[in-house]
Amino acid sequence: MRVKEHPILGELEEKKTVTIFYNGQPIEAREGEPIAAALMNAGIRAFRTTAKRHTPRGIFCAIGRCTDCMMTVDGRPNIRTCITPVEDGMRVEFQEGLGKSPLEKEGHSHEKN
Repeated sequence: MRVKEHPILGELEEKKTVTIFYNGQPIEAREGEPIAAALMNAGIRAFRTTAKRHTPRGIFCAIGRCTDCMMTVDGRPNIRTCITPVEDGMRVEFQEGLGKSPLEKEGHSHEKN
């Protein structure tokens, strides 16, 4: 549920509605808002799992200092979604652990033989 009136910040400014895709599913968002805000508004609270214990993480600091909100965005892993603005057509994916680069997803290795 989106906050439309804040006691300090005032009324929510009207912005263009765009569509982003979360794990392939369309989600309505407001152009320029942080990805994390759009996901939270859509009821999505877990954005990734930790590499070691595989526990879910979501928003913690919401100012880009921690790494709890990292997700794979347009094929790039480890994007801090609390400070990355929404763009129309953006593809956002739940991230397992440290995420994988596009080359790793295709089966290419970074190791030299």
